[in-house]
This record gives sequence, structure tokens and C-alpha cells, in this order.
Amino acid sequence: MSLGEFLLVAVLAVPMLGALAVAVIPRDLPARVAGTVAAALTLVAALALAVDRSSGWTAYSATPPAVRPWHALDLPWVPGLDLRFHLGVDGISWPLVVLTALLTLLCCGYTCWRVPPGGSGRALVALLLVVEVGILGTFLALDLVLFFLFFEVVLLPMYAIIVGWGGDGTDPAAVAARRRAARKFALYTLFGSVLLLVGVYVVVAAAGTADMVTLTGGTGLSRGTQLAAFTLLAVAFAVKSPLWPLHSWLPDAHTQAPTVGSVLLAGVLLKMGTYGLIRVAVGVAPEGARWAAPVLGVLAVAAILIGSLVCLAQTELKRLIAYSSVGHMGFVLLGIATLTATGIQAALIGNVAHGIITGLLFFLAGAIKDRTHTGALRDLSGLRETAPRLSGLLAFAAVASLGLPGLAGFWGEAFAVVAAVQVGGPLWITLAVLAAFGGALTAGYLLRLLRQVTHGAPTPAVAGLKPGLAGAELVAWTPLVLLALAVGLAPTLVLGVAEAPVTALVEVLR
Repeated sequence: MSLGEFLLVAVLAVPMLGALAVAVIPRDLPARVAGTVAAALTLVAALALAVDRSSGWTAYSATPPAVRPWHALDLPWVPGLDLRFHLGVDGISWPLVVLTALLTLLCCGYTCWRVPPGGSGRALVALLLVVEVGILGTFLALDLVLFFLFFEVVLLPMYAIIVGWGGDGTDPAAVAARRRAARKFALYTLFGSVLLLVGVYVVVAAAGTADMVTLTGGTGLSRGTQLAAFTLLAVAFAVKSPLWPLHSWLPDAHTQAPTVGSVLLAGVLLKMGTYGLIRVAVGVAPEGARWAAPVLGVLAVAAILIGSLVCLAQTELKRLIAYSSVGHMGFVLLGIATLTATGIQAALIGNVAHGIITGLLFFLAGAIKDRTHTGALRDLSGLRETAPRLSGLLAFAAVASLGLPGLAGFWGEAFAVVAAVQVGGPLWITLAVLAAFGGALTAGYLLRLLRQVTHGAPTPAVAGLKPGLAGAELVAWTPLVLLALAVGLAPTLVLGVAEAPVTALVEVLR
């Protein structure tokens, strides 16, 4: 077994074994520490996947196969059905693999300091590691059936996290609210899963293979099959992303989820949908993608505008951040819809930037809510007077989210608009202008948030806050602050590794 094959196995096996270890360790704190160690080892393995990548990423060409992973593991799985345990990583998936491993480590480490009420800490850490396995497997799978199975692994543990540790209390109304949010999340996800399963069946039955390397470019699929498959797959991934108008599960899930659940949900779980749209829907059914591109562009801009307008009317902190994800994912979809190298690159860096910045925002929102016991914006004014460090970090995360040049959020949104202009024509120029206006609305609602929360006289909920930050909070938040700066100042950290595979993908779309 080569080093690359070993690392691919380790990235999935370590968190899986870590979850089992956490489940069998009887004492709570040692179990949480063991889970954090497993998450740290997973991050090390994920980072090491970039080692010795020259054999894959420099070898791209315009001829099939369009997917040439840095490292791959291809073993028989179900020989009778010609299914294989096929894993691989390239410049499209690797940044998301690292982001997933990092956010899971920060969440597990955060639980060593504070466990939300509702259940044992070791059970929460075990579920976080299982969620990590599902997300990582989704990003690494190069077999459609394997992709579907990993895609589904996330559902039940995330449902359990929301039900078990979410909400604002243990009274019957709070319990009913978080169960209702978890059910909504599960039902929407199951709806998307059914469509994904049907789409996978359509592709595999028509092509006679589930291998994504072979299928990329629409090999063996007629135009009619590609149109049908793309429709099914795009709607399935739109639910998970979530993209307007299939987004209504998101605000309730975020509002009710515990802090670590919200961080993973916004930071990487949503990326399963946009990644699947690029890797599977666009890659496997390019004719369907070209056919649906104008519709995707219109829906993307609708998401940007509607998400921003709804945020302007929000009065609760976590719901505002949740709705902001609808708009940010709209920019990602706009980039994908252009089917250009610039647009897909914008979508990829937008995915990573959103994970970093929104993960930090939910950490901060959770800290504010834990200290003040409220998320109502009207009850949070004056934060900079009593907790200036927390207020300063919130301001940093907000301006990063609104796309300030020099921070991570700028590149994806700016170049999604540029890509739409490059496509040209009345429709795409109009979409670019409306998307740019949506970016201005994004600045409006985030600046409104800062004015309401950080300025003014301290409210009773804020007046008694201590000015300092806990050490565990600094440890969890500092990597995200540094990454928001690093990706903003050096976008080649993401774009450099993705350039070759994106170029190869765009070639097969022509």
C-alpha cells in the first residue's frame, strides 16, 4: 500500500475508530479528550494528502479521464454489481477535506471545555466524529453508490445532535421546538436523498458503471439521460446546500442546534451539496448542466437577493447568520452556473471561505448566547462596552462575511460576478448586476447587525458580562481568524491546487 492509499484509509478510519473509542471509554472527560486526539490525527492525515501530489495534478489534459486524483484507492467492494470501494483526492476535494477535519477538531476540542446541556459529552463527541466520517467520505468517494452511502451517513447523527443537545432549555416548549427543527431537517434531507438515489440509479443503469472517473464528461450517457439525471441530482444537492427555494429547514436547524452542531452544519455539511453539484451533477451530466445553466443562474441570484432581504428583517442572531448562508450559497451556485473556469474556481473558494467565516460566526454567536442567555438583537446592544474582545471578533467575522477585500469572503463573491460578466449576453449581465446589488445588501444587514449588537448603551443582558475570553475559546477561534486572513491575502492556497482539475472539468463541459 502506498503512502497516499494509506492516508486515504486513515482519513476515514481514524475518526471512525475514534468514535468507537469514545463510546467505550467510561469516563466522560477522558472520552472527550480521546475524541479530540482522533480528530487531530485526522487533520494531520488530511494535510498529508497534499504530499507527493505531482503524479496527479500536473498530468491533466483535455482528454478523458477528466478526474485524475493525486492519490486513489480502488478495491473490489460488491463484485456481483461491479461496485468498487474507490476513493481519491484532488485539488477540488482536498481543501474541503482539510476544512472538515479542522472544524471537527475545533468542535471536539471546544467540548472539552464546555458541553451543552442535554446529554453526555462523550456521546456528543462520538456523534461529531461519525458526522465527520460521512462528510469526508462524500468528498473522497469516486464511486457513485459509495458517494450516496457516505452522503446518507450524516443524517441520523446530525438529527441526534439537534435533538439531544439543541434548544434553549429543557421545558416542554423548548424540547418540542428542537424536535420539530430536527424532524424538518431529516424530512428535507430524506426528500433529497430519494432524488439522489434515483439519479444515481439512472446514471448507473444507463452507463453500466458507477465509476465517477469514467463517467465524468457524460461518457456512455445519451442527452435525454443526462437531462433527467442532472435534474434529479441538482434538486437533491440543492436541498442539502441549501439553495432557495429549498432552504426553509436551515434557519430552524441552526437556531436549535448547539454551537458545535451549527459550526459543522454551516461550515462543511452544506458544502456536500455544492461539491456534489460540481463533481457529480455537472461532471457526470454536462449536457444537462448546459441546458439548465440559465435556470441555475436565475435561482442563484434569487437566493442572493431574498436571503439578504430576509436578513435585513431578522431579529435573532443565529437566524440571521443562518439566512446569510442562503445568500452566500447563492454566489457559489452562480459561479457553478456559469460553467466557466473562473466561475467554478469562485465557487470552490467561496465554499471554503464560507466554511471558515460562518464557522467563526456561529462560534461567536454561541458564546454571546451562552453569556447573555438570549439571541434577540434588541437585548444585545452595547457589547463593545462590556466585552470588547468578543465584540471585536464579531466585527472581524462580519466584515469578512460581507466580502471586504483582503479577507476570505471577497474572492468567491467577486469572481462569481466576474464569471457571469464573462459569459456575456443580456441575461448573464443582468444576473451579474443583481448579484452585485445583493452583495451591497449583504454589507447592509451585517453592518446593521454590528450597529445593533456592538454599539449603544449596554442592555441588562450585556451589562454584567466579563471582558475576557476563555482559553478554550481562543484556541478554537484563532485558527479560523488566521485562515480568513490567509485565504483573503493568498487565495492561491485554494485556487492554486484547484486550477488544474477545474481546467480539466471545464474542457469536458464544452
